[in-house]
Amino acid sequence: MDWAAFAEAILAGRVPTREEALQVLQEPDTTLLELLGAAFRIRQRYHGLNVRIHVLRNAKSGGCPEDCTFCSQSSISSASINRYPLLPKEDLVEGALRAYEARAGTYCIVTATRGPTWHQLETIVEAVREIKDRVPIKICCSLGLLTREKARWLKEAGVDRYNHNLETSERFFPRICTTHTYRDRVRTLEVVKEAGLETCSGGIIGMGEGDDDVVDLAFAVRQLDIDSIPINFLNPIEGTPLSGCRRLTPGRCLKVLALFRFLNPQKDIRVAGGREINLRHLQPLALYAANSLFAGGYLTTGGQAMPDVYQMIEDLGFEIEEVVQ
Repeated sequence: MDWAAFAEAILAGRVPTREEALQVLQEPDTTLLELLGAAFRIRQRYHGLNVRIHVLRNAKSGGCPEDCTFCSQSSISSASINRYPLLPKEDLVEGALRAYEARAGTYCIVTATRGPTWHQLETIVEAVREIKDRVPIKICCSLGLLTREKARWLKEAGVDRYNHNLETSERFFPRICTTHTYRDRVRTLEVVKEAGLETCSGGIIGMGEGDDDVVDLAFAVRQLDIDSIPINFLNPIEGTPLSGCRRLTPGRCLKVLALFRFLNPQKDIRVAGGREINLRHLQPLALYAANSLFAGGYLTTGGQAMPDVYQMIEDLGFEIEEVVQ
């Protein structure tokens, strides 16, 4: 495959075929730089050299009734994590102020739950309103399954974006969760769109899925016209059913990111959870396909420190995208 020509065809409007998508994942590591060069052509066209920084806040930890096998906060996890109820408004606001000072463009409020109660939502809505009054930062919420009424309330409060990951292909989904369905997740994304919120949805790579599942996920987020696509790489946590999964190779991770760029050329693609332990020393190369990242840690695991994130971006010759609202 002439990957440079492939990138130019995508920039001209051609959509990769399923066979081409599979070929991206099956390329030998010896052609990895050519593949990333092609992904970078597309990334640079639509995002330049900018990198968006996102900061996560675990607003309610543990106690989730769902049985997602990858999650340390699920009902079937015995992982040793901090568990606490929904944080008060003041803590959520303080986290946003710190994120803004750290040059993050987006502050992500996340709760471990099937879906938010009205009482929980009231606290979050009050926090969002105060944050928006004080700093110009985008707010993304990830609160589980959502109804139309709750989605509208979040929109009215000033929430910009809602995250609800598809996680994997529809075919593989029952292997990782049985307490709700893939279609439940799609319906929440539809409700989010109806409310006028931006959509954020991606998945987790490395849960035992095959190439076809990864390709299905990449096509699914394209079909749903998702605005922001986080790509997580499984961090197998002791105490979860997937704790025995083998870590991915850096090459596999980079091919996955290139695939999502080829199929979603204009979208925000974020290298997310697990990048540190799976990409290891090749982390900087992820930004040749992705244009955003999480920094400062994840929900129950640590991550790359902010100064190191700044240095990585600077060493690449890239720039942190400043907040504009």
